[in-house]
Amino acid sequence: MGNVPPLNVLDFQPIALKSLRLNFLQTYSSFCSFLTAANIKNTRPIFRQQLLKTLYPADAGFIFLCCMSVEKIIGDWKKGAFKPVYWLEGDEPFFIDQAMNYAEHKILSEAEAGFNLTVFYGKDAEWTDVVNACRRYPMFSERQVVLIKEAQQMKDYEKLEGYVENPLKSTILVVGMKDKKVDGRKSFGKMLKTKGELLTTKKMWDNELPKWVAALINQKGFICDPRALQLLVEHVGNDLGRLNSEIEKTIINLKDRKHITVDDIENYVGVSKEYNTLELTHALTNRNLSKCLQIIQYFESNPKANPIQLILPTLYGFFSKAYLVFGANTNDENELAKLLGYSSYSSYFKDLVGCAKTYRQKGVEQALLLLHEYNLKSIGIGSMGVSDASLLKEMVVKMTS
Repeated sequence: MGNVPPLNVLDFQPIALKSLRLNFLQTYSSFCSFLTAANIKNTRPIFRQQLLKTLYPADAGFIFLCCMSVEKIIGDWKKGAFKPVYWLEGDEPFFIDQAMNYAEHKILSEAEAGFNLTVFYGKDAEWTDVVNACRRYPMFSERQVVLIKEAQQMKDYEKLEGYVENPLKSTILVVGMKDKKVDGRKSFGKMLKTKGELLTTKKMWDNELPKWVAALINQKGFICDPRALQLLVEHVGNDLGRLNSEIEKTIINLKDRKHITVDDIENYVGVSKEYNTLELTHALTNRNLSKCLQIIQYFESNPKANPIQLILPTLYGFFSKAYLVFGANTNDENELAKLLGYSSYSSYFKDLVGCAKTYRQKGVEQALLLLHEYNLKSIGIGSMGVSDASLLKEMVVKMTS
């Protein structure tokens, strides 16, 4: 790669921001690549307004529609209401696995499943075999279940269109296609929408994670301290499958307790309550260089648990949200919290507001530019043979000076 010219963080085209809507916070490397490629005039007012709309549009609760759709499908199954075809696709495997797991283990009794459950795997599945299985009638049961797992690896899956158009009512076909979607413009995609149940999952936004995790914990019959909740979310990120696993592991170790504390997250998830990315953002908010260096020193002694590739995106997400404060056009913290999608009482929201006040707009812009610069250095561009900890120390010194 050639030399990367210095860039202004405000050098964006609004139309380009639109295309980054879903992955803007999740895919930091894509953001850096976009920054590198940008070469347009400063559009400060437009940038602030468009970034606000892009990251937090009016329909910011869209991801919960996805969760509700999964819950609705499973809820219908529990009531005995079935459709002949369910096509589950998209970017969030957790919801797909949730529905597939229920279909495999709960729709039929153990005795019925012995004769009436057929499972295909996309890599080895032939569409003719799938259709033949779906056309069979159930044995000693009202219905049979046919599953296609990992359907993104299946060849000629669109040839199932003939069956989808005229399915057997006693067969429940459930297809899981991860990280891929059918083309809704083609006849097969249109057929799925009219003849079956089509669910498209999407990755969850960072600001939606605390609410989702809290609801998941409550659903399991437990409660979690707000600080412990934020620590878990910041440590794991938007890997919903891993979040669920870490919660299950923690719950098992609680024994008779129903309350998850910060100590539980530290002991059972394996993240320090004093030295973590959440505490690093808090220290940066207060320009506490000494604390920042202590935390980075801890990261250096635990490089596998705290790689720079996870730390930089977390810091970028924090400063990008702090930048939204300047375009919010309100001084009311309750309105601002609602706009950003956080509780006005949460420590993370208070840090966002504190960061905006401490750094001011120019300082937050500079922090974002430094994150871009040190992301490039972390992969060897403009810096060779320097340790990750040294890069982080150098970066926070510049941020807090």
